[in-house]
Amino acid sequence: MFYLFTTIFTMILSIVDIFISFKLGSFGILNIIFVLVIILPSLAVTVRRLHDVNKSGWMVLISFIPIIGAIWLFVLTTSDGTIGDNDYGPDPKGRMMGNPNIPITPIIPISNMETNPISNAETIKSMNTDSPVKENSDSQIL
Repeated sequence: MFYLFTTIFTMILSIVDIFISFKLGSFGILNIIFVLVIILPSLAVTVRRLHDVNKSGWMVLISFIPIIGAIWLFVLTTSDGTIGDNDYGPDPKGRMMGNPNIPITPIIPISNMETNPISNAETIKSMNTDSPVKENSDSQIL
């Protein structure tokens, strides 16, 4: 999401820079300012993403290798993260090693939650049934 915002904002600034360059004679000053402001947050997001795939933050430096380095960094940052805990912390998606599709914490829709803690416990118990299909009194499958 960060890179999507950055890309869209850069495109908008490029268009504005073109109009400014015709009037003032300077080119790209807004993009230069934006790059200077966004360089550290961009580096932090890239390092965090590399940690998700169990790679060191120093792997960012691989982008200095012409062509292949940028392609390899792109592959690393777009691949799925390590399932479960890795050397850099827990899985941000909350997946466990045994089953990657089951999150560690149960997901309960807010609409089913009530203010009474006893009712909340009953809601959780009713969601943890063995049968994935429930029937109502009219024998219709919900």
